[in-house]
Amino acid sequence: MQQQSYYITTPIYYVNDVPHIGHAYTNVASDVVARFMRLSGLNVRFLTGTDEHGQKIQKSAELKNIPVQKFVNAHASSFIELNSTLRISNDDFIRTTQTRHKDGVCEIWNRLERNGYIYRGHYEGWYCMRDEAFYDQSELTSDGKAPSGADVEWIKEPSYFFALSAFQERLLEFYEQHPHFVFPTSRRNEIISFVKSGLQDLSISRTNFDWGIRVPTDPEHVIYVWIDALTNYLSALNYHVGSEGDGLYREFWPAVHVIGKDIIRFHAVYWPAMLMGAGIELPKRIVSHGWWTNNGQKISKSLGNAINPIELVGEFGVDCVRYFLMRQITFGSDGDYNRESLINRYNTELVNKISNLLHRTLSFLHVNNGGQVPEIDVAQVDDESRALLNLAYALKDEAFELMSGFEINKVLERIVYLADEANAYIEHQAPWDSKKTDRNKMLQTLYVLLEVLRYIATYLQPFIPDGASKMLEQLGIDRDARSFCALERSMDKWEPQRSEPIFMRL
Repeated sequence: MQQQSYYITTPIYYVNDVPHIGHAYTNVASDVVARFMRLSGLNVRFLTGTDEHGQKIQKSAELKNIPVQKFVNAHASSFIELNSTLRISNDDFIRTTQTRHKDGVCEIWNRLERNGYIYRGHYEGWYCMRDEAFYDQSELTSDGKAPSGADVEWIKEPSYFFALSAFQERLLEFYEQHPHFVFPTSRRNEIISFVKSGLQDLSISRTNFDWGIRVPTDPEHVIYVWIDALTNYLSALNYHVGSEGDGLYREFWPAVHVIGKDIIRFHAVYWPAMLMGAGIELPKRIVSHGWWTNNGQKISKSLGNAINPIELVGEFGVDCVRYFLMRQITFGSDGDYNRESLINRYNTELVNKISNLLHRTLSFLHVNNGGQVPEIDVAQVDDESRALLNLAYALKDEAFELMSGFEINKVLERIVYLADEANAYIEHQAPWDSKKTDRNKMLQTLYVLLEVLRYIATYLQPFIPDGASKMLEQLGIDRDARSFCALERSMDKWEPQRSEPIFMRL
């Protein structure tokens, strides 16, 4: 039986930016899903990367008197460092300056042109270089700026156009037939409303700068950044190799795209239309998340309140930061960074509820049963023990359904709830008392606690890979027995270690 494939992508990040908490959140969320699906037995490919073309980047390099390729190389490295710092398990890192990407973009352009969806004309309108976007007069602010507050200028130049308007009804029909294509529902409604309001053809080439990919049939034109950038999801699978790509494309496409809500229109409208025009299967899903604030304030350069995720990890550790990002908010909603909340989440849940439970259980096991996993007939355990075990066993199906629906924080809710119940269980069972009066009951209690801790540690792996690995090592779980399907194996060969606290109180 062929292993089911799962292809998940982040956006490619613009190298004029420095990594911030929004980039960290997208990458960690995508990484958690990728790790979870691998542990579920799926054949996963996880892509991230950098967007390195455009007029804004060319001008930035010129202002610093740096060759533009050298400029983008330096900035791309900061995103590679971010991935390393956050333990991101991406299988590939695409850069739009790579040859494979250029070849992929030209292949898509040629397909669209052959199919009659690209034509030449001229464009004039308000253009914002900072946003790399055009705006209608009606979209400008009262003082004549872009909605983002950036300056605009009137541009008139020859341009190639993509016939986006030709796809209006096809897109609406697709959204109707695939109600879960855009997540969450609020963004789906926003997209449908935008498409119903009428689609205008897109200007997709420029002649006023040269830092980009040349139009294959007209090298005076540079392919506009959104045709260029969006194609990365295919070029990373070597789509340009032959008419249907190589093995990677056939094995992994279509993808689940994880993005911020600010680029939902490009991914849920322009990208599907491009793929329709090129005769390529559409993505499985467009999943968008919200924005972060800092103590209730919008994050902006002018306020100087950006949050550097690498510095955050340096202060609190990678497990703490990853856990907070995934636990604090419902995926799809906006979130607020608050230092006190981060510390409280870590201390209350990872330290008090999970780490302390592991430490107490293993310490008691070594003192009172020589560190050996008790041999218990599970069919004979008492009702309270059975209820707790069933709660752990139910995690497998519940967690997969929640993670598939990107209800990431709810998976952590289930794990923390299981830890809560286990802590209540140990207090009620009181093995420190039963060891004097009913050794069998004590051994039953220890067995149940060890089994529940195995489930907790196994399901924490996608969220806090370092800490969960230490937990599993202390429990004596071999590396080849840490997948979700391995939870069905017996505990006969466990060799629990003497415990040291995994998480220290902040």
